[in-house]
Amino acid sequence: MWIQRLGRALGQGRRHLHAKIVKGTSIEVQPEPESAASSMTFPGVWLRDNCRCSECFHDTSQSRRLDWDTFDTAVRPLSIRSDEAAGEVHVSWSDAHESSYTLDWLRQRSFDADRQRAYLEDFYRPATRHWAGAEFQQVAQHFDYEEVMAKDAALQQWLQALAVYGVALLRGAPLDEGVVRRLAERVGFIRRTTYGEEFVVQAKPGAQNFAYLSLPLPLHTDLPYYEYKPSVNILHCVVQTESQGGSNLLVDAFHIADRLRSDHPEDFERLCRTPVDWNDIGSEDGREFHNIWRAPAIWASTRVSTTVCPKRDSHFSVTLTKVEPWYESYSRFVRLARDDAHAFKTRPGDVLTFNNIRLLHGRTGYDDTEQNSRYIVRAYLDWGHHLLAAPETRTQTRTGSRAQTPARMQQQKQQQQPPPSSSTMARGDEI
Repeated sequence: MWIQRLGRALGQGRRHLHAKIVKGTSIEVQPEPESAASSMTFPGVWLRDNCRCSECFHDTSQSRRLDWDTFDTAVRPLSIRSDEAAGEVHVSWSDAHESSYTLDWLRQRSFDADRQRAYLEDFYRPATRHWAGAEFQQVAQHFDYEEVMAKDAALQQWLQALAVYGVALLRGAPLDEGVVRRLAERVGFIRRTTYGEEFVVQAKPGAQNFAYLSLPLPLHTDLPYYEYKPSVNILHCVVQTESQGGSNLLVDAFHIADRLRSDHPEDFERLCRTPVDWNDIGSEDGREFHNIWRAPAIWASTRVSTTVCPKRDSHFSVTLTKVEPWYESYSRFVRLARDDAHAFKTRPGDVLTFNNIRLLHGRTGYDDTEQNSRYIVRAYLDWGHHLLAAPETRTQTRTGSRAQTPARMQQQKQQQQPPPSSSTMARGDEI
């Protein structure tokens, strides 16, 4: 598994070591005798930029100290010496500097295509596996909340599923409002938004947010009016309505975008090119806000991302000739998504987690009364190194010491943070 391999050394040092200067600017390192397949070539300018001495590199912060006002990009290796006993290569440079590199360090950073592919698979988020609504039961993995909180192996498996499929469900969580914070701090930091850090979502009279009604909630992504949208949604079901409605709706928008690109390429390109005005104007806990952002409904880059939400601004800053074609393309995308959406109902103690950039979510309408209510607590997380690695493995990429997540700092102080009271919790969009 990619997370389990995080921090793993890609090779061990060998006693045989030969190095030479090639083409006057690069260095070739050969750790095995007479084996061209094992040789590694490194550009001299890259090696000089990555000198590991204390003058050029600050080890504790894992940061370069080079002064780019004086750095010579035409620097050349003048001489080279290999130390087989220590497994090191020593280089003298044309700028009168000397550097040393261990064989293990060089092997981990080899420019060989297979080595680079292995590194990218080990250290970065894995490739996503897109799915149709009919496949939801197969791809939506279930995990025990208490195991995820207590065992790093379970934490890794949950994050792996969330990264690959965009959705995972935790079961058996306590029915208190502190669950989302404790889960978030198990892996990183809660993302604070206009609505605060934790969100209580329930139908209420005079609601300023559409999610606080019991009406059907259309498919959407959250906070499209933010330049940096929250990456992961965490929704903890505390009380579930017993009415026929209140079901969650989820659809893999990457899968829908794939279908649109394949079957209707003009619509796909139009949704990728046409900027849309997104907005959220209102107030929360006495604080007014006006969030605006302008971007296409679909962003197609190395990873397709989607921005679909009913909270589009009534302003549409495009030329007249682009308006009707955009509506036709957008309508086709929405119809494909709606027809493919999977409906299911979480139960008290369930924690639904999903990728907010990738999955569209919504909710069917329900009857809300004092005797039949729905009560959801939620929070956001962002993808990052702290989210993509378990505490025992994530720090090996940096200093070798254990990461200081909020949960770990809490443990070190031997303090238990009390769950927030409902009176202090913010309220925001919900499925």
